[in-house]
Amino acid sequence: MQFYSSIVALFISTLLTACSAKSEKKQEAVVPTLPVIQLTKQDATLDHDYASNLEAIQNVEVRARVAGYLDKIAVDEGQPVHKGQLLFQLNSTEYQVEVDRAQSSLESAMAEKQSAEVEMGRVKLLVDKNVISPSELKLSKAKMETANAAINGAKAALNKARFHISLTSIRAPFDGVINRIPFKRGSLIEEGALLTSISDLRQMYAYFNVSEKEYLSFVKKRLDPEKATVREVDLLLADDSLYPYKGKIETTETEFEDNSGTIAFRATFPNPKRLLRHGATGKIRLTTDVDDAVLVPQKAVFEVQDKNFVYVVDTNNKVSSRNFIPSSRVDQFYIVQSGLKPGERIVFEGIQSLKDGMRIVPKPLPAKSLLALYASAR
Repeated sequence: MQFYSSIVALFISTLLTACSAKSEKKQEAVVPTLPVIQLTKQDATLDHDYASNLEAIQNVEVRARVAGYLDKIAVDEGQPVHKGQLLFQLNSTEYQVEVDRAQSSLESAMAEKQSAEVEMGRVKLLVDKNVISPSELKLSKAKMETANAAINGAKAALNKARFHISLTSIRAPFDGVINRIPFKRGSLIEEGALLTSISDLRQMYAYFNVSEKEYLSFVKKRLDPEKATVREVDLLLADDSLYPYKGKIETTETEFEDNSGTIAFRATFPNPKRLLRHGATGKIRLTTDVDDAVLVPQKAVFEVQDKNFVYVVDTNNKVSSRNFIPSSRVDQFYIVQSGLKPGERIVFEGIQSLKDGMRIVPKPLPAKSLLALYASAR
């Protein structure tokens, strides 16, 4: 009986050994082949995109300054107009009545003045002959002054009436393009009603927000005489196409936003073909030159509790996670501040299935080719 028990134990041991060998071979068979890059120092030109709002250099509301019925609409929506061109005509009948009334008042005041002049001449003659007392001459001069005041008042009323009637003709304040017109001919227009707006589209402003760190970097370069050049930027349109004309950063706002900690920059773009419109959106692309930088692709990085990690490959092709600190993030790359150094290898892709201590088959991918790879994908 003991003999048979020994035979069974030996059989089970042999079976377990065989299974263990098969399991080890199976584990060796599933060693993943993953792309690996070796970190190097390199000079790079990287892009950073910022959301932007576009505004015309002039965009004003055209409002009625007097009330009246809309007799004529002389332009159409989207039409280019020139400074002084008639846009709208309000009915001027009641304002013409004011002009006629003021004109009549002026003529009456002038007639009163003529009468006062004749009266003053007669009184002066009688005073010189001592027929009447000098006080009568003073009274006559007072009437003359009253007549002159009446004329001045009538002229002011006439000028005001003429001004009001001029306001019934609404003209373009500058060269531009007409926007939406909400009223139709015959509408009753209230004083202050918005008739349309007009945009000068020859140049466009693009506003975009940058961080305080980026703002300081930009300002310091401007203060440096050797780097104090106008910064040119590109504009990506809403369909991600590149606008054919470059813009220039001209100014910044004076205050940081409390919520975001950012400050607005303004770039100016030429708009000769009127492609850009007021209120449109886009992205401002700033180009950043980085000297002797260690770049880590975003695809190779994973986060744990707001910290950045990569898988480093050792000389035995085993991986281990390592935390690194980036100095900034530009486009698809992190720029390493500390934690990684040139010459080390990291896993570029497929990090989701890795664990510390796993062995991989590295597939070398030159780090310099990454810039060209991302440039072609943009």
